[in-house]
Amino acid sequence: MNPANYLTNQFIVAMPTLADPLFFRTVTYLCQHNAEGALGIVINKLTDMKLGEVFKQMDINVTYPPAAEAAVFAGGPVHQERGFVVHTACGDWQATLPVSSTISLTTSRDVLEAIAAGEGPEQYLVALGYAGWGAGQLEKEILDNAWLNTPCNNQVMFDTPINLRWTAAAEQIGIDINQLTAPAGHA
Repeated sequence: MNPANYLTNQFIVAMPTLADPLFFRTVTYLCQHNAEGALGIVINKLTDMKLGEVFKQMDINVTYPPAAEAAVFAGGPVHQERGFVVHTACGDWQATLPVSSTISLTTSRDVLEAIAAGEGPEQYLVALGYAGWGAGQLEKEILDNAWLNTPCNNQVMFDTPINLRWTAAAEQIGIDINQLTAPAGHA
């Protein structure tokens, strides 16, 4: 596959026919997609915890109380015990993958400490776990009409109400995903 065809920094939107309960009506932000596979974070599926519980489990002191009220997302079925922070690019964190010029993925504790102190990234999303695909697996699923890929949009990822992100991500390319019932694909 030509590297220009990789989908890093795009959304993949679950088609209505994708019945897998782990991915039903999800939007996944692809942080990495290459010949070895893909890694993404689901951005519209919540856990039942708030970030304050994560801070408590990690013994992180909270001096910025609003951070403790932030939602924690179910980022995917792989390594659900690990935290991933998708955020606007800023700071110099210990373990950061720049996804684009404006978005990064960080897995180190220091970004959470900064968020707890009110000194973290301007916009962020904390997730437990990630979605992963082996070499060629995501491409096959797209060809099988399981996913629709759309451009990343920071407003959809950070500002759109969580329950509207699935339809908003598809609407970016002019698709009313609620109207799709039969398999559809890319031309």
